Amino acid sequence: YGFINTCLKSLVVEKYGEETWEKLRLQAGVQDSFLTFEVYKDEITMQLVDKACKVLGVPADLVLREFGKYFFEFCKRSGYDHMLRTLGGNLYEFIENLDALHSYLSLSYQANFGFVCFLPQEMNAPSFRVEKNEDGSMHLHYYSDRRGLCHIVPGIIGAAALDFFNIEISMKIVNQTEEEERTGKKEHIVFLVTQNPLFPCKERKEFSSSSQCLVDSEKQTETQLSKEDLEKSKNASGDTGNSVCPVKKSHWKTLRGIITLGKGKLLRGFDPVYPKSLWIDTKTFCNGLPFHMVFDKELKVKQAGVSIQKIVPGLQTMGICLDQYFRIIHPEVPFTISSIQKFINSQFVFQTRREMMPESWKERPMLELRGQMMWMESLQCMLYLCSPLLRTLHELEERQMHIADIAPHDVTRDLILLNQQRLAEMELSNQLERKKEELRVLSKHLEEEKKKTEALLYAMLPQHVANQLKEGKRVEAGEFKECTILFSDVVTFTNICAQCEPIQIVLMLNSMYLRFDRLTTVHDVYKVETIGDAYMVVGGVPVPVPTHAERVANFALGMIMAAKGVENPVSGNPIQIRVGIHTGPVLAGVVGEKMPRYCLFGDTVNIASRMESHGVPSKIHLSSSAYQCLKYKNFEITERGEIEVKGKGKMHTYFLIRNKSATENEIMGRP
Repeated sequence: YGFINTCLKSLVVEKYGEETWEKLRLQAGVQDSFLTFEVYKDEITMQLVDKACKVLGVPADLVLREFGKYFFEFCKRSGYDHMLRTLGGNLYEFIENLDALHSYLSLSYQANFGFVCFLPQEMNAPSFRVEKNEDGSMHLHYYSDRRGLCHIVPGIIGAAALDFFNIEISMKIVNQTEEEERTGKKEHIVFLVTQNPLFPCKERKEFSSSSQCLVDSEKQTETQLSKEDLEKSKNASGDTGNSVCPVKKSHWKTLRGIITLGKGKLLRGFDPVYPKSLWIDTKTFCNGLPFHMVFDKELKVKQAGVSIQKIVPGLQTMGICLDQYFRIIHPEVPFTISSIQKFINSQFVFQTRREMMPESWKERPMLELRGQMMWMESLQCMLYLCSPLLRTLHELEERQMHIADIAPHDVTRDLILLNQQRLAEMELSNQLERKKEELRVLSKHLEEEKKKTEALLYAMLPQHVANQLKEGKRVEAGEFKECTILFSDVVTFTNICAQCEPIQIVLMLNSMYLRFDRLTTVHDVYKVETIGDAYMVVGGVPVPVPTHAERVANFALGMIMAAKGVENPVSGNPIQIRVGIHTGPVLAGVVGEKMPRYCLFGDTVNIASRMESHGVPSKIHLSSSAYQCLKYKNFEITERGEIEVKGKGKMHTYFLIRNKSATENEIMGRP
C-alpha cells in the first residue's frame, strides 16, 4: 500500500531534505506522492530502497534498520499507537501477537498489511514464531516471501521494546535458511534477542529477575506475598474457609487485607481451578462452538461444530482426513501436526477445497475459517477453535450465509458490521485522497503554466513593472538621469531582403537575435525592442546602476563576436553589423494597454540611433558622452574625430576596440 511508500518518503524528507527525496525518486522513476490505501507494485518500494542506498551512500542493512525504527514511529503517528500498545504486556507477548495484528489489519485493508512486512501488497504478511530460552533471551523466527528485508525487523522490534517496555534489545542473525513451502521458497531468519532493562538502580533491584522481563511478565513482578501473608489476610478479613475470596464473605475485605499486608502491592500470581469433570455435554459444546474441529495426529476428524458440518457435510463422517476438505492459507506451512505445532501461537486460516464442497457451493467463493490451535496432550489431539473469516456483508451474502449462522457470543458478528462501516469510511477517505492528489497535480500544472506566463511577460516588460501591472496598479513614468543606450543594425539588410526568400530572412534574424538575447543575460542589460534588423538595448534602466556604460560596452563587443557566427544568406559570409552607443538622460514608461511596451523617450535615444546609422560596419561607434564614461574603465578606444551628424551638426566620436581586462570567453559568457 501507499502507506509504506509514504513512510519512506517522510523519512527521507525529514532526515535528508526535499532535494534528496526529489533526486532519489527521479532516479527510481516513481511518482512524488502515494495514496494511503492504493496498492502499488513491490518493485516501486524496492527501487526506492536501492536508490536510497546509492544516493545516501549507506549499506542496505543500515537503511532498512533505520527505516524500521522510523516506520514504528510513523505507525504510532498514523493512529496505530493504542493498537500496538495493547498487543502484549511484555516483548514476548508483543511479538507472539504480531500475526494476530496482521490478521486483523487484513480485514480492513483486504490484503495482508504487515506491521513489519515492509511491502504490504496483496501477498502474505511475514510470520513470526518466538521461543523462550532459559537465560531470558529469545529466538525469534521470521518467515517472509520477500528476501533481503530481514534487517527491517530489528529496527521495528527494537523501537517497540524501548518505547513500550523500556528495554533495550540487541538482535543478531544466528541462522538463515530457505524453506520449501506450499507456494515456493520462503526466507526463514532466526534472530537471537537479548535485552538489558533501562530502569534506575532502585527499580533494577525490585526487578531482580529482569532478564525474565523479556520472557514472562509474570516473573518481572514485585516481591510475591508469602503464604503466611495470605493466611494473615484471611484472618484479618474474618475468613475461616479454604478460599482466599469466599463467595459468602465480602471479597473487598479480603482484597483490602491482601493489599495492606502486602505493603500496597497486589498479588499477581494466579492458580486456576479446574472442575473434576467437564460440566458440558457434547451436543451443547458442538452447538455453542459451531465452527470448532478436533483432529488427531493423523489429521483424522474426531469432532466438529454443527455449523461447519452444515457447510462441509463430509465432516459428519468421523475419521475422514481434515486435509482432504481444507487447505492451510496462513501460515503457509504443510498440513501436518508437526508444522501446526511449530506455529501453534499463530492464527490459522483454513480454506475449503472446492472439489470437496457440495454442488450448491461450486459457484460461490470458498469459505475461510480463522482461529487458534490448542494441543490437548492427554487426548493427543488438536482443537481448532475458529470462526468464519468474513470482512463485509457482501462476503457473507456471496457465500449465502447469514448472521444467524454465527454464534451469538462470536464477535465476528460485530466485526462484520463494524468493518462494513469502516470500509465505507475508507472508501470515502480514498476518494478524498484521490481528489486531493488531482488538485495537487492540477495545482502543480497551474504553477508551471503561471511560470511560463510570467516568463513571457517578463520578456516583454521589466519584472517590477510587470508585477505592478499584474496587481492592477498604474505604472508611473520615471526619469533616469544617466543611462547608456545601444542601437545595432545589419549592414546592407535591404539588399539581402531583396535577394532572399522571407523564410531565409526570418532564420537569419532569429539566429542573430538568439545570440544577442543570451548576451543580455550575460551582461545584465535590458532589451528594449527589435524592429526589423534593429536591436535596441539599455543599461541603467529600469534599475539604475553605476556600471551601465561598461555593461553596454561589453555587450556591444559580444555582439560583434556573435555576428561572425551568423551567415549572410546571399553571400554565405558572416553578416556585418553596425553598433552605436550614447550616454545621457531618458524618460521611461509603459505605453499602451492591449500590448503594453516599456519605452524610452528623449534626445538620448535619437543620438544613440544616429551613432548607429553613422557608424562603420563591424565597428562600435561611441558618442563623446559614452567615451567619457568609458575612458578610465580599461577599454581600448580610438578617436574617429569630428563628423557631420544628421540633425545634430558636428560631433566628436570614437570607436570602441576591446576590453583590455576581459577575455573573449568572458565577453561571450562561455566557461
